[in-house]
Amino acid sequence: MADVGSKLRAAAECILNPRFLLCFGLGWLCTNGWSYILFGLGTVLRAGWMIAVSSAYMAFLWFPFTPEKLVTLLIAIFLLRRLFPRDRRTLTRLKLLRRAALRKWREQKEKWQKWRISRKTALPSDKHSLHKPG
Repeated sequence: MADVGSKLRAAAECILNPRFLLCFGLGWLCTNGWSYILFGLGTVLRAGWMIAVSSAYMAFLWFPFTPEKLVTLLIAIFLLRRLFPRDRRTLTRLKLLRRAALRKWREQKEKWQKWRISRKTALPSDKHSLHKPG
């Protein structure tokens, strides 16, 4: 349990860094914030098209398959690297988190591939199939 707590603490320290929060806010403005701003302006200016466009985009964000959260995070990391290249502490933590995620992904991929191979060998071959043509 202490290992999980230390990992959560390291991730929180990385993500709650003021520099990263600034970059995340800018990334959020690029992916989502414009629609909220456009909705507010449309309401104040009584521009129906602004309200319609921003409302449609905001409704689209509620679908489970939208990649906007991932895109926001990638934009934030990109901005962090460009705006604060000397912030070695945060960039090193992000690199370590990335390596851990890649390692976990590779482990899951290997398990999946082993399962697929075992599944193929467990299936009956064509000679011994119970299904007879005709």
